[in-house]
Amino acid sequence: MANPIMMPKAGITVESCILTKWNVKVGDKVNVGDVVCSYETDKSAFDLTAEVAGEVLALFCEEGDEVPVLTNIAVVGNKGEDFSALAPNGASAPAANEVKPAPAPASAPVAPAPVAVSTNAKPVTMPKAGITVESCILTKWNVKVGDTVKVGDVMFSYETDKSSFDFQAEIEGEVLALFCEEGDEVPVLSNVCAVGAHGDDPSPLAPGGAVVAPAANEVKTAPAQSSPATASAPVVSANADGKIFASPRAKNLAVKLGVDLASATATGPNGRIIERDVREASLNPKAVAPAANEVKPAPAVAPAQSAPAVASDDFKAYKDEKMSNLRKVIAKNMVASLSTMAQLTHTISFDCTNIMAFRKYLKDNAEILKLPPITINHIIVYAVSRVLKNHKDLNANLINGDTMRYFEHVNMGIATDTPRGLLVPTLFGADTMSLSEIAVKSKKLSQDAIDGKLSPEFLTGGSFTISNLGNMGIESFTPVVNPPQTGILGVNTLETRVKIGKDGEIVPYTAMALSLTYDHRALDGAPASKFLKELKDFLENFSVNLMANSI
Repeated sequence: MANPIMMPKAGITVESCILTKWNVKVGDKVNVGDVVCSYETDKSAFDLTAEVAGEVLALFCEEGDEVPVLTNIAVVGNKGEDFSALAPNGASAPAANEVKPAPAPASAPVAPAPVAVSTNAKPVTMPKAGITVESCILTKWNVKVGDTVKVGDVMFSYETDKSSFDFQAEIEGEVLALFCEEGDEVPVLSNVCAVGAHGDDPSPLAPGGAVVAPAANEVKTAPAQSSPATASAPVVSANADGKIFASPRAKNLAVKLGVDLASATATGPNGRIIERDVREASLNPKAVAPAANEVKPAPAVAPAQSAPAVASDDFKAYKDEKMSNLRKVIAKNMVASLSTMAQLTHTISFDCTNIMAFRKYLKDNAEILKLPPITINHIIVYAVSRVLKNHKDLNANLINGDTMRYFEHVNMGIATDTPRGLLVPTLFGADTMSLSEIAVKSKKLSQDAIDGKLSPEFLTGGSFTISNLGNMGIESFTPVVNPPQTGILGVNTLETRVKIGKDGEIVPYTAMALSLTYDHRALDGAPASKFLKELKDFLENFSVNLMANSI
């Protein structure tokens, strides 16, 4: 019996996932536990393992596709079984022994390369990395003209507005031409380069059919600089209206270097000005003359004798980088949080004397107590989980702006800095855990988030969040509430302060500030302040409070 493999629902709010890589092809044998494919949500990446054994009969989607959750993406069964009923929406599926080919470019928003070409060279096109994707950014070339590629070699990297991918060669041969540059935004299913045998003509495959590709045996390099005496008129890429055609990178560099694009010699595909042309124009401003159809630039204004020295271009250099998918998601969530909530922050300080003494006791008796390392953040999580039970409006979610969801237990979100960006794993039932359990489980959650191994179920369901910047020396900050939660606590650095003793003497002590940001729609300032006051009292009497509980 044929069995479907579905795209998992990787989180309560996840509606679709990007299938990033197939680890199998039609005809392969899989066993239970084998990794069938990799996929990612807007928060993390995962591997999908087979739950049944058999032969892969069909693949219903491609790498890069955005697939709705619980949709069939493949079929596993016995060779020759009919699986047509399992195809999504009843669509016909490829034969059991057929590898799914790339989709035809007929529906592409931009016309593909001409069909009738008199060349043996093969085009390499920009993949359609998702149903709604119209164009991709080519971020990096891994090959150059003249290189030989084999099937599976990574030729280039590209990204959409949601994720980044590597394109692997599907044919073998020599790279005959590159039709676009790093940083270009390329329509999907457009030719980005040509591969074939040495000597094949790649020019018919160039976008628009123009003969713009370098010779098959030529490695693409910057043009040689010419002297003013022998310089010829530049080839300027412009239409009848005088509009200059240039790549995005060339435009950015022209602004940075102060180069008029009309003075650059176009050497890129379709007569387009590319980055190296701008650099050439900046190095040899006298080597080029205005073209006949060029709009004459404004004459340079001679500097006044008393004008200050012009800053060197070396100090004006900069680099533009596209935001990562996760960074975009974080940005979207933060803007949504601040634009939909009435947020307010209260700050209070407490005396850390008892906490510091308690930590010293644990450290001095580590061999006897056999406890895991306990940090100040673990103590804060422990204290907040106990006090929060008395303040239900802060241990809650505000749903759709009109419904309060009160949690019976404290599901503590712990803000974690990861290589991919900020993630907030959830420590479920923190109010039921001992201090030792909090230390062990919160450390594992944070480490899994950093390593990219965190299960999606631990990225949702939080009732309150703690964000600790104290270890970075931050004295005070305004944390942003993580919707739909109603509050977040910012933990600041330790500071030495002084107070007046019983006999009037000046006594130094260690203090810490706590910053509570809350949703004023869900609660008012008085209950928020009462929470901070109770938390302060709990922490200042921490060793006493802990005596009645298990460490």
